[in-house]
Amino acid sequence: MSLYSFTFILIVACGVFFYRAGEFEGASGLFWGGLSVLISVMIWHWLRGNFFFVLLGQFALYAGITVVRSRKKP
Repeated sequence: MSLYSFTFILIVACGVFFYRAGEFEGASGLFWGGLSVLISVMIWHWLRGNFFFVLLGQFALYAGITVVRSRKKP
């Protein structure tokens, strides 16, 4: 796991984005950011995915959170 790669920068940026989005929504920013980092590291390290697959995983997380949040709110 190289700390000097675009994929690592993407993981950090997405973690910060989801943390801030969680705080903005009044939910747990730590949970959202942690979930983002966990999904990214699983794709990057264990599944040997590249930048594109990590980005695709982040879009899937965003879509999943959107669906869950839209069903919870009246």
